[in-house]
Amino acid sequence: MITDKKVIDELNRIAKENGGLLFPEKVVEAAAAETSPLHSYFDWEDSEAAAKWRLHQARCLIKVTVRYIDGGERAIPMRAFVSLTTDRYDGGGYRPMTTVLATRSLREQLLADALAEMESFRKKYESLVELAEVFDAM
Repeated sequence: MITDKKVIDELNRIAKENGGLLFPEKVVEAAAAETSPLHSYFDWEDSEAAAKWRLHQARCLIKVTVRYIDGGERAIPMRAFVSLTTDRYDGGGYRPMTTVLATRSLREQLLADALAEMESFRKKYESLVELAEVFDAM
């Protein structure tokens, strides 16, 4: 979480200059100046940035990979791989969802992760009274 007032002020300035919308391209453009409070949040060495970008692309690919499982009358789509918080402490990685669901300890971790994500969702949107029933159901 970034709470630096200079960063927040700079992002607000950029948004104001663009009709109230904050565009990533404009943020990068402003951050290019070494004097910008945003500069240190970016990788400016191209080969390092390219390597990190490819890792990001790999994560995106893994996250959207779906397999279909037998659901009786129809096949049910399910994420093929999942990242458990306990794995993230040891450098990360993704496990096959079928393995996680079939292994008691991993399934329990997945459930704990899901509950934590639900709580995070609730905190993010708790000011929307229209979601009160959703939060109660959660």
